[in-house]
Amino acid sequence: MSRASKLVSYRALSRVTPSRAGQIRFNNAASSATTTAACTIVSPAPSPSMACSHYYNQAAVDAAAAKNSVLLTPASLLYSGRAADSHQVLRSAQYLQRELPVRIAHRVADFRALPFVVGCHPTLLAVHELYLRAFHILSNTPTLTEPEDEIQYSGLLRQLLDEHKDVVTMLAEGFRECGRHVRDSGLVRTFLDRTLTSRLGIRLLCEHHLALRQEKPDFVGIVGTKFCPGDLVESRAALVTRMCDMKYGQSPTIRVDGNGSKAAFSYIPQPIEYVLTELLKNAFRATVEFHRGRPGPVPEVRVTVANNDVDFVIRISDQGGGVPHEIADKIFDYNFSTAEASEQHESFFDRVSESRSSSSSMHGFGFGLPASLAYARYLGGALTFETMQGVGSDFYLRLRHIDGRGDTFRI
Repeated sequence: MSRASKLVSYRALSRVTPSRAGQIRFNNAASSATTTAACTIVSPAPSPSMACSHYYNQAAVDAAAAKNSVLLTPASLLYSGRAADSHQVLRSAQYLQRELPVRIAHRVADFRALPFVVGCHPTLLAVHELYLRAFHILSNTPTLTEPEDEIQYSGLLRQLLDEHKDVVTMLAEGFRECGRHVRDSGLVRTFLDRTLTSRLGIRLLCEHHLALRQEKPDFVGIVGTKFCPGDLVESRAALVTRMCDMKYGQSPTIRVDGNGSKAAFSYIPQPIEYVLTELLKNAFRATVEFHRGRPGPVPEVRVTVANNDVDFVIRISDQGGGVPHEIADKIFDYNFSTAEASEQHESFFDRVSESRSSSSSMHGFGFGLPASLAYARYLGGALTFETMQGVGSDFYLRLRHIDGRGDTFRI
């Protein structure tokens, strides 16, 4: 394909958008799907709608879904990224061109396997269409052979990452509204765990590739070469403190200690940022609400970081009254939130002032803890807790190092 033809193809694919009337029609209870989604190519000159067969090629999706993903270790990302010249960046893009359609096809297959009443929910249907559109775009990109091709391909990746940024919130909203129709909670957990961790892996791979061209001190792609867990805790705590002050007018102080609080080693900070933010939000909210109206200052939240040659542990301890025994086994369930009772006493202003995204509010759709657990396991670690009713809770995040000297997770 000529250079000019490739450029035209990239521009056309980047402008493919599903129409507002687009929808996926499930034709039986087993959720075998055909599509009536219309798709148009926006170009300087008016053009007719694409045939739905071009937008949703079932045979292509099935063929890609039948393939296995090729997983990479964080160490391979780190070591290959150290020598990231234009040819290495091109090889990275070529890997993504082969790999991303396979992973997205797996997600499409999972959506098609959902119960009929769940798969037809408008919000979940919209997420399904996002994945279909991404598969169509990525499966039809011209073969990458030159460094200039990689630049065009990276532009598509940035666009798709932006379009999918609200997927977690959309999934939370959709399952919260239709979850009562699903009797098998294990089915929902399996679907959401797979979808969220796959989404995390896809975003990490894409962001790593995009970051290879950027000069950022102490980073190789998305891998921080001098990652300090204590510094990350303090930065996340500063964010949560501002959120807590805005919500309640007060917040607990934070104390960070432990032999690993100032340690520095290679790690990927993005997933831990999410998990720490959710754990700190829970600790801050529980502490403030449990001590609301009581004399004296709000007790501190203590974070201890322990580190050795194999793994590191971050413990977040609060004095927020603990988790009642009757719900202790539910806090890692999707769409379950201990904040629901307190929400009943919020004012109208409190409710309308909350952001649509749960990551920017003190509580959201009950996705924070279960998603954090899924991410911790995806990273080859664990998230556990101990609680004393009437006193407080300790949450433990344990993760393995990625230096390549031991077993580690694969992205």
